[in-house]
Amino acid sequence: MKKIIIFGLSLGFIGGLAGCGSEPTDSANSNTAQTTSQSSQSQASSEGNAQSFKVSVEEAIKAYQEAYPNSDVTSLDLESSLGKYVYKIEGVDDEKEYEMTVNADTKDMSKEREETLDAEDKNGAKRKEDKLELNKLLSVEKVSALAVEHVGKGEATEWGLDKDLGTTYWEVKVKDGQKETEVKVDAQSGKILESETDDE
Repeated sequence: MKKIIIFGLSLGFIGGLAGCGSEPTDSANSNTAQTTSQSSQSQASSEGNAQSFKVSVEEAIKAYQEAYPNSDVTSLDLESSLGKYVYKIEGVDDEKEYEMTVNADTKDMSKEREETLDAEDKNGAKRKEDKLELNKLLSVEKVSALAVEHVGKGEATEWGLDKDLGTTYWEVKVKDGQKETEVKVDAQSGKILESETDDE
């Protein structure tokens, strides 16, 4: 009878240990799943932060046009400066070239530069050549999605609006770990014009 009781207790003890042994594994699996879930949520939210700004491109351009009403925008960059995103906008009229920044969160503006054009660029020459087409401009969010989709994965981190051979285009920098791809997207149609990958 004693042997049966001891045997029964031994089985109970071994079963208890086995149960304890499997608990951390389950807990570890559950923690891993939770960490993975949190990681993907934070990645999604960081992508959202990178592609959504309180001040839209249109608002930034409007702020520039109010500051320099008789000029045309020739380039626009949206990039991180000291941890904050700013629009850097350049423009030109018949006599001068201008540059200003607009904070992408607060809309704070700062006039950065005002220079007289060289003789060959005056009287509308530079203006005609470099003026961007701003009608029906695709948003930063839209071109980011198109660029990331083209690359396959990653996060859009910088944007530039420029012109080449008469076409106004967005150049979007997509980062995926150490890999960086610059994607040129037609600013009106959304067509991918070209892309170039640089492995750091």
